Amino acid sequence: MSLLVAILLAIFVLPSPWGLVAIAAAGLLEMGETYLGFRWSRRERAAVGAEALVGRTGVATSDLRLEGQVKVDGELWGARCESGVDAETRVVVTSIEGLTLTVEPERLL
Repeated sequence: MSLLVAILLAIFVLPSPWGLVAIAAAGLLEMGETYLGFRWSRRERAAVGAEALVGRTGVATSDLRLEGQVKVDGELWGARCESGVDAETRVVVTSIEGLTLTVEPERLL
């Protein structure tokens, strides 16, 4: 946008040498904005979908004797726990298979 404004200024308003300076400055500004926008968009992949739940903590809403339900980020999920945990136990999501979370009891340090 600044390049377009600089071109219009160079044609209709600014005297001869200053018009070229305005166009060059606007071109450099546009290239800098494009570079920074590209760098900003490539900074980190977005974590979306069910795969983003791996590593999150939740609470078992039912006894997990192999299978049950957990609440993670306010949502109920079907879960599987090999070691088994009681209801109201904090758990950590270790993996996901389809729409079933694999969880383990949270280990306190």
